[in-house]
Amino acid sequence: MVYQYKGIDSRTGKEVKGKLDVISKAEAMEVLKSKGLYISEITKKKETFLTKDLDITIGKPVKSQDFVMFCRQLATLLNAGTPIADSIRLLTDQVSSKALKKALNAIYQDIRSGLSFSEACKKFPKIFDKVFINMILAGETSGDLEKVMDQLAIFYEKEHKIHGKVKSAMMYPIVVSIVAVVVVVILLTQVLPSLLDNLLSVGGEIPLPTKIVLAISNFMIDYWYICVLFVVLLIASYLAVKRNPKGQYMIDLVKLKIPVFGMLAQKQIIARISRTMASLFASSVPVLQILRMSGEVSGNKVFEKVLDESRESLRMGASLSMPLAQSWVFPNLVSHMVAIGEETGQLDTMLEKIADFYEEEVEQMASRLSTVLEPLMIAILGGIVGLIVLAAMMPMLSIYEGI
Repeated sequence: MVYQYKGIDSRTGKEVKGKLDVISKAEAMEVLKSKGLYISEITKKKETFLTKDLDITIGKPVKSQDFVMFCRQLATLLNAGTPIADSIRLLTDQVSSKALKKALNAIYQDIRSGLSFSEACKKFPKIFDKVFINMILAGETSGDLEKVMDQLAIFYEKEHKIHGKVKSAMMYPIVVSIVAVVVVVILLTQVLPSLLDNLLSVGGEIPLPTKIVLAISNFMIDYWYICVLFVVLLIASYLAVKRNPKGQYMIDLVKLKIPVFGMLAQKQIIARISRTMASLFASSVPVLQILRMSGEVSGNKVFEKVLDESRESLRMGASLSMPLAQSWVFPNLVSHMVAIGEETGQLDTMLEKIADFYEEEVEQMASRLSTVLEPLMIAILGGIVGLIVLAAMMPMLSIYEGI
């Protein structure tokens, strides 16, 4: 809820006006008093259709960089000795994300009413994932919340960095592919027909490549709705298959089998799983719970199945490394280092080393891909456009030869 207020600043004696997005009028009064304001008027702002918070979000409600900054700031405040409730209140005024600000307002009230930080965060699963909540719970249980929050800040900073590297590597081919499709459609439906009509009106034999391109052009112009319907059906089929667990497993399997990009995705997932497991082990979260959460945060059903098998292996008294060694998705390096960690009792340290290694691998591979893909995609785009233009020019060449 948004409240409008007027008051006097106790430090300067000047009148101040403003708005405050909080849950209740009592909270608004408390926040304003903490800022040293003497309130003369406070009213609830009427909501209209344009100003009402419809709570419609696509994807994650909080951007990755906003959440990373929140974690780092909270870790800094806790390490400085600021109580958790005061830390949340201070950060509420600083965060730029509306969804995060709203969540922190509610969490602050819950903590003031006696709930723990982890319990309050559970009410916002779209913002605070299971890794965050369980590590916070472990920190509250051990009384070492400051250290755990610092580990979480490092965890999400590294995750954001790796995700950014992969995203930048993938963005260029995606953008060029979209541009290529748009250019080809414009050439085939707008430029080519008018050009060929003028050339063919003169007469002469039509070469086979020109006939093929012309047939494609005529089909796209006369039956464009079939092309649109085909794209819609393709997207609908993909979404339908994705909703099915077996279909999602097959999609994730295909993603890992794609040349080059599949290897990049595999290394990124291994880095994410290793970093998650290392952080949870360091926070003394139970190992079976760690494996379940690591599978969920992997974002890939193939990896999730292997980790479920590892969990069953541990339940039966076997080692964690055995199912990893039997699966093709985990390289021998991972299973060997996990086995050494189990034998030496330093599994969290080994998992950190695995995460560091594969994060470095992902960064290097993403950089190499960006360097190689740029000229390659330009060459492919130029080749497609060149073939279409050449097919259009061939009748002109045959006409010139006949003169």
